[in-house]
Amino acid sequence: MRKIIAIGESILDTVYCNGKPLRTFVGGRVSNAAASLGDLGIPVSMVSECCTDKVGDWVVNFFEQHNVDTKSIDRYTDGSTPLAAIFKQDGEDDAIVNYGEYPANRFNVIWPRIDEEDIILFGSYYAIDEPQRERLFDLLSYASERKAILIYLPGFQHGTQFNLTKVMPNILENFEVSTLVIDHDKDINNMFPNQDSEKVYNNHIKFYGPTYIHITPGENATIYKGSEKTVCDFKGDTTNHLGWQSGFIAGLIYGIFSMDLKLNDLSILTQEKWNQLMAHAFEFAQCCAESDNNCITSDFAQAKSRMLPGE
Repeated sequence: MRKIIAIGESILDTVYCNGKPLRTFVGGRVSNAAASLGDLGIPVSMVSECCTDKVGDWVVNFFEQHNVDTKSIDRYTDGSTPLAAIFKQDGEDDAIVNYGEYPANRFNVIWPRIDEEDIILFGSYYAIDEPQRERLFDLLSYASERKAILIYLPGFQHGTQFNLTKVMPNILENFEVSTLVIDHDKDINNMFPNQDSEKVYNNHIKFYGPTYIHITPGENATIYKGSEKTVCDFKGDTTNHLGWQSGFIAGLIYGIFSMDLKLNDLSILTQEKWNQLMAHAFEFAQCCAESDNNCITSDFAQAKSRMLPGE
């Protein structure tokens, strides 16, 4: 059976609303999408790192409870597992403060095996910053040669500080090896200020060839491929944009599995197939947006797992 390799930060998020803590959960689109896909019984490996502290134990236990293989999570001993405090205030954008300390020698992960038509999900700050960037890109290049499907989430957690000019070449290199690129408005505002999704595609992505999917959580998804632009509307509503995004990503990958789409298929999908694929993505997005941990529910997972093809 094809498998999924998810590469990204392992962060514990705590959400505060109007000064009061609401909930704590393992955050990040890559992590949450991996957990939802693990619940479906699809082979999923998480490539990440966290400390051997109590927070790190919490993070690893989260993945194991969702049937995600954790052998490729590096447990370092110096430093601390990252934490993020997300402050929600009525009528204002979320404010995020990041905590945590990585050791100087880090990202000593054991890479999982990659086979043809496997899916590599990667993104955020992890995919552009050193020291993990160099080793990660070696894996991405190898995965591309192995004819795996590479899905890139170019956004990064807000509140992260770095030199955009310095990492821009890494972002463009990621576009070059990717099959699909998925982002939303805050992502492109951070990377390409004052440009809408169509300008971002034409000016920065189109040359490299991947299909570009720009999502507006709770509203729609716009798909760019070559000279074609397709808008798929979402019939629903949500205020949990983080959950919606992770669900969309998990649903898209589920659709690739359930529809048995291969690498070459994704560049020539008909409008009918795109609509079918987006229907899966939107259904998962709504489910995750309504859950407490931004992952699909057990009942939803049981129903969807029965629709997956056998080995």
